[in-house]
Amino acid sequence: MKSFIIALRAAIVLMIICGLAYPLATTGVAQVLFPKQAEGSLVSKNGKIQGSELLAQDFKGAQWFHPRPSAAKYDPTASAATNAAVASKEYTKTVEDTINQLKNEDQDIGNKVPADLVTTSGSGFDPDLSPEAAKAQVPRISKKTGISQHQLLTLIKKHQKERQLGLFGEPRVNVLELNMDIQQLK
Repeated sequence: MKSFIIALRAAIVLMIICGLAYPLATTGVAQVLFPKQAEGSLVSKNGKIQGSELLAQDFKGAQWFHPRPSAAKYDPTASAATNAAVASKEYTKTVEDTINQLKNEDQDIGNKVPADLVTTSGSGFDPDLSPEAAKAQVPRISKKTGISQHQLLTLIKKHQKERQLGLFGEPRVNVLELNMDIQQLK
């Protein structure tokens, strides 16, 4: 019986420390040191939340920059990748279908389609595109919106983020931020 009481006390103390004190402490520290990130890196305009800079959103219509395709159909409750092998027929067909759909919508895209416009990311919610993928969409968006290609390229350059610490990741452009600027220009 003595062993049971010791184990019960230890379990209660550890539940309080690990289940209550530690999560509250880390949340408090995060709120103080990184308030934007702790709140989900939300992007707002005129006091209205437009989305998160960490999650891709589906932008319908030729006037918008399109993010990477999402295996989860941009549903944040269903984050998923395709899990299909790159050499599989299923994957190849999906990529070919996406390329054909892209070329139907955007005849100016040409034959050199950037890979991130036709392949999903691991999470299915990659909010960023390579600068090349963003630039490939410029002619279509310019025709549809009347915004000059030069202005669109300037927006891409403005929102381009380089490698972290000069080493990690690749140059990227956030699609939500680009589309918010397009909305403001229209």
